[in-house]
Order: sequence, then C-alpha cells, then structure tokens
Amino acid sequence: MEWERDEKEAGRRGVTIHGWEIDSSNRPILASRALQQWEEKLETCHLPEMIFGDSSLTLKHIDSGIKFYFSAFDALVGWKDLALPPVEVPAAQKWKLRSKPAQQLILDYDYTFTTPYCGSQTVEVNHEDQITTARSLHWEDCQDQIDVISLSSREPILFYDEIILYEDELGDNGVSLLTVKVRVMPSGWFLLLRFWLRVDGALIRLRDTRMHCVFGENKESTVLRESCWREATFQALSSRGYPVNSEAYNDPSTSCPRLPIIMQKTQKLTIPSIFSHNNGIRSKGKYRKTGE
Repeated sequence: MEWERDEKEAGRRGVTIHGWEIDSSNRPILASRALQQWEEKLETCHLPEMIFGDSSLTLKHIDSGIKFYFSAFDALVGWKDLALPPVEVPAAQKWKLRSKPAQQLILDYDYTFTTPYCGSQTVEVNHEDQITTARSLHWEDCQDQIDVISLSSREPILFYDEIILYEDELGDNGVSLLTVKVRVMPSGWFLLLRFWLRVDGALIRLRDTRMHCVFGENKESTVLRESCWREATFQALSSRGYPVNSEAYNDPSTSCPRLPIIMQKTQKLTIPSIFSHNNGIRSKGKYRKTGE
C-alpha cells in the first residue's frame, strides 16, 4: 500500500482513503483573548478550565461533500442549550458560594458542562468554483448495530488520533472531559466521541457516540451512529453493592458496565454508490501505527 505524506502545521495530521479525507488537529488551550470571544458568543462567563478550541476532527466524503466534524464550541453550544440544573454534591456549600462570599452568589448553571453533542455535520457542494453548505442529512433510526467483532479483529491501523476538546477538574471534586478518538483501517473508519463526568460523592455520567463507516466497492456505503447515555448516583451504585470511593471510577471504560443505560439509539446514513468509487489512499502529516 503506497502512502504520500504531506507536511502540515504542527499538531495537524490526516489521511485520505477510499474517497474520505480524515483530518485531526491537536492544538493548545485557548488563550485569554479567544476565551473572551467564546464567552461573548456563548453569552456566558462560565466555561471549562481547559478548552482546546482549535483542536478538531473532520471526516469528509470528497465526492458527496458530506462532512462530519467535532469541535469544542459546538459541544458547548449544546451544553448551553441543554441548561441542566447544577448537580448537588455532599459539600454543597463549597459549590454554592463562589469567589466573593459577601455576595452569596449561588451556582445556577450546569458546572459539569454536560452536553448532548453527538457531532456536527454539513454538506459542502462545489458549484462553479464556489462552495456552499447545507446541514440537512437524512439519518434513519434503525435496529442495526456496529460490528464490534470486526472492529476487534487484528486489522492494521492506518491512522489513529485522540483529541481532547475540553476538560474541567470541577474544583478538585471530579472530572468533566470531552474527547474524540478516530481509527482508520483498510476496511473503514471508526470513531468514539465520549463525554465523561464524575462528581465525587454525587454522580457519574457517561455519554458515548460511536460512528462506523465500512468502505464500499461499487455499492452504497453506510455510516452507523450509535448513541448511548449512562449515569448513576453514588448512592445508587452503593445500593447495588458497588464501591463508592472515587478511585474506583477513574476509567470510563471499566466504569461503564456499572452504569445503567438511560438512552440508547442507532441511526444510519446511506451514501449512494455514485459517491463510493475512489479507492486511493494518501497520508497527510506524520504517519504512526498504533491502536485505540
């Protein structure tokens, strides 16, 4: 398999394969000026401690113009619109009283930055050398499931990256973390968008979005998107015989089986065969072979 490597700016890597351009960017935390701009756009003065606002993941199907992308800003738009009430913690007074005790400022926003975000999407159409965008993609609810067995096979990993979108340590009382991982194999690509929340002594929340595309040859290609939300209070975990010490829930993957599902659905998007014919492959940026 032949690779072409294109040098890009630091932190940006990617691969082109079977008509898909996959591009990842790992950039530093937002500077103060950019952070102020985000506060103005989102109309809030409350944002996560660490926002990697210029980091992103993009997957574009070249011929159809279908593009999936993942960004911290869009995720925080989802957080702002959702507007969940703040989670009560055992030491509630420490959360309710902010930096100026005399003003008795009460937490009236979701400090966990929980988001319903499952990714962004556009369709870019090149018409007479002008690119126009539309946001309408027809996802169908379905009973299909991502083939976990095929994903666990010993298939070569052609490209892999993990991007942190934002993170907050909740005043040393837990963690709020949004990441996206992508893996590209000869047979297709797979990604995991994960929101992980642990509020010590109070709540654990896990929201996963998985997307899988199998490269088609002279046939339609299908992208499956599975969303699964899980959560439980520490009190509920204790009643089921699970430990309640925070150290037992440092890893979302091992914590996942202990958390009951509160929402789960699968959707699919079909890309017509007219768009699924380019089987060339190029690498952009530094190539590395690794796993998830």
